[in-house]
Amino acid sequence: MEEEIKKILENHEKRIKELEKNLVRDEKQTTKKHISIKEFILTKKPGSVVQKTLLIGYYIEKYENFDSFNVKDLEDCFRRSKEPVPKNINDMINKNIKNGHMMEAKEKKDMKKAWVLTASGERFVENGFKKE
Repeated sequence: MEEEIKKILENHEKRIKELEKNLVRDEKQTTKKHISIKEFILTKKPGSVVQKTLLIGYYIEKYENFDSFNVKDLEDCFRRSKEPVPKNINDMINKNIKNGHMMEAKEKKDMKKAWVLTASGERFVENGFKKE
């Protein structure tokens, strides 16, 4: 009986240590510094308002974890980054669509038309706005 209890306790100790390791790893992952939209724009240095719009869409998808974004999301990010909001964001979106960097999302977001970046749009941002 005593041996059985000892084995059970050892098993519990082992499981607790494994859970503690996982907890520490999860805490490290969730405490990563979140870069602000302003810092992100300054780091990537877009060369035009069209590229800045694409970059903000990328930020919304990758750093804010949105599946898609709409005009309001883009406007909010322009304001949060203290960048002038383009007079016609839809025109910037259409130019990115023409370049193959954005496409219309399958579903609307907040009852408004929404967009996502294409794979080539993601690569374009990740490559510093240089074509492959």
